[in-house]
Amino acid sequence: MGRRVVITGMGWVTPLGHDVASVWQRLLRGESGVGPITRFDATTYSTNFAAEVRDYRVEDFIQRPEAHRHAGLNSRFALGAAAQAWKQAGLDRFTGLNRRRMGIYLGAGEGQLDFDPFVATNLASWKADTRAINTVKWAEEAHRRLAGNREIEQEPNMALSHLAAQFGCRGPASNCLTACAASTQAIGEAFELIRHGDAEAMFAGGSHSMIHPLGITGFIRLTALSSRSDSCLTAARPFDQTRDGFVMGEGSGMLVLEALDHALARGGKPLAEIVGYGSSADAFRITDIQPEGKGAQASMTQALRQAGLDPRKTDAADRPLVHYISAHGTGTQENDKIETAAVRAVFGSLAPRIPVSSVKSMFGHLIAAAGAVELITCVQAILTGYLPPTMNLATPDPECDLDYVPNKARDERARGVDLCLSNSFGFGGQNDTLAVRRFTA
Repeated sequence: MGRRVVITGMGWVTPLGHDVASVWQRLLRGESGVGPITRFDATTYSTNFAAEVRDYRVEDFIQRPEAHRHAGLNSRFALGAAAQAWKQAGLDRFTGLNRRRMGIYLGAGEGQLDFDPFVATNLASWKADTRAINTVKWAEEAHRRLAGNREIEQEPNMALSHLAAQFGCRGPASNCLTACAASTQAIGEAFELIRHGDAEAMFAGGSHSMIHPLGITGFIRLTALSSRSDSCLTAARPFDQTRDGFVMGEGSGMLVLEALDHALARGGKPLAEIVGYGSSADAFRITDIQPEGKGAQASMTQALRQAGLDPRKTDAADRPLVHYISAHGTGTQENDKIETAAVRAVFGSLAPRIPVSSVKSMFGHLIAAAGAVELITCVQAILTGYLPPTMNLATPDPECDLDYVPNKARDERARGVDLCLSNSFGFGGQNDTLAVRRFTA
């Protein structure tokens, strides 16, 4: 069975703010973090809006910020989120931590590009004909402008390196970049490391920013982004029939995971317990989801099996054993209907009775960081008894016919929220699911 693994600290940096309590209230109110892109001049782009992190200063969260002066946005976001989790876990006051048994597992993407104005100028005219750019001249100019220390910071593993240096973590250290599933996979793998005794505690989560010309242009060309520039506040429409793509977001979500015995021995307070992790590959196409959602079914089934739950059974009050699903719910036509079909395949006739929602309707899609932020919303649902809504759901889709908690948060305090699933499905066919439960001694 392995050791029990609990969450003792959480933190996030999001388009709706930078602390768990206030951002949670904004989510329950259905507020949107979406607006026009200010990071670069996107006026000529077919999608010129995103969910940016605003008014963020890493020095508000950490000591020795000068040690990270060259850090990219992904690293700076991760430092702030990790500092919040470290403090909530009480590790800032605990002097007996064995740093060689404290590790880090991240799902983090590339750092912020250092020559955005130059790239933006070139990509603004990059329409159907990519030959419009003189690639040799472009590469020479990029090479001239990009300083060596900034080049290193573009590497996805640098957020991990900054965290290790800041918090002195010398245990297992890994970074995975499995697209939109990355931070869910990172948390799942950190869970397994602790469960099997390879670490006592882990930072786990993700960080990403793709709100730069290359990131936005790439997803435009994939036809994955919403193009509702005239109504960007309501452009993120998961499960709605009029959905036309996701809204790019950015940020970080970080959690402190610990072996239960380690947490209790040092006086830590468990917030919730991770009880299951499932991972699978579609083995299908790079940018298309397997049409029946078989990979998504497999990851959910594995997480439920590890948690010891039968998805087709109910409790003594005839309530499904899973009380909430945080959906991947991107707002693309294919993702939402296939995720719906996968939930139906796993839970059968109980599927319509399980609340499902997508906070991407408010946060946007944080790409590699999305899963960690969404797991935090599951823990908050357990702790508070409220379920966040799926916003902008006005036109029901016959192929998306589950209970998506439309447009208004739901008060479940009377019945309680005891067990949640969090789904993440990445480009390339990576599927990951986490099961988190209310902590009971």
